[in-house]
Amino acid sequence: MKVGIIGVGTVGAATAMAMVLRARAREIVLVDANRARAKAVATDMHYGVPLSPLVSITDGDYADLGGAGLAIICAGVNEKAGGATDRSDPAGRLRLLEPNVKVFQDIVPKLVKVAPKAVILIATNPPEPLVEITRHLAGHDRVLSTSTTLDSLRFRLHLSERLKVSPQSVEAYVVGEHGTFSVLLWSSARIGGMPVAELLARRGLRLDEFRQSIERDVRYANITIIEGIGASQYGIGMVAGRIAEVVLRDEQAVYPVGAHNPRYGVALSLPSVIGRAGVSEVLWPEMSADETAGVEKSAERLKEVVATYLK
Repeated sequence: MKVGIIGVGTVGAATAMAMVLRARAREIVLVDANRARAKAVATDMHYGVPLSPLVSITDGDYADLGGAGLAIICAGVNEKAGGATDRSDPAGRLRLLEPNVKVFQDIVPKLVKVAPKAVILIATNPPEPLVEITRHLAGHDRVLSTSTTLDSLRFRLHLSERLKVSPQSVEAYVVGEHGTFSVLLWSSARIGGMPVAELLARRGLRLDEFRQSIERDVRYANITIIEGIGASQYGIGMVAGRIAEVVLRDEQAVYPVGAHNPRYGVALSLPSVIGRAGVSEVLWPEMSADETAGVEKSAERLKEVVATYLK
């Protein structure tokens, strides 16, 4: 299947690399406003292709996306350029919405014209509002975003490191939005089927202190990374590559991605069944009353910001 990656900046290039290494797509086309950049990235990766299963990676224009089954949008203003790196700013990634809506208003109609049946995966921030904008522009619901998948991986990793277990043995989700109003589901977090709260009590660890430490590291991981290398790119590239694989292989795997949720009338992130048609079902994990209220608060906030652009 052909896959298009639109926007070959730091995240787009990292996504392309992850996809080449996973080698689940037969053809990858890189599209960027700077065609020379797309060509250089494609050429650079092309020389490494003999080390992986056969895959074609080339640069192109929108016309070259014809017949694509999946398009990954990574284009737009990033956190550093958009001024979304202040830990005390309640707007967080939502500061990027206005400039990135303009980017999507240019990209999505061109994409849908040549690849009307493609699933659209969004890796640009803020992902949940951009799902709603893209649904409106594309005229279909085969739109999802990476959303809180990376946040959930960070949550699991910090739990595993502190509790000295493999991250593969941890089940824990971050839901709502990929932003300041994200909700970490402590009530359903488990290790080997055992609630994390019970394991902490067994080990004599205080939940409140443990929780505050992990939530701080999860919520601000992106800013810490940006302060060091200028952009958060590799983790999200790996996530986008994995979700692309799930779509291409029609795996029906469950990841917390952003998709329109009729219950709230807006896109937000919840564990979802993903396959070749995008999201086929949204699941509702166990939540405490406070966590449920947090998701509702996140949904109301997202509805409010999206409404400005869909009048």
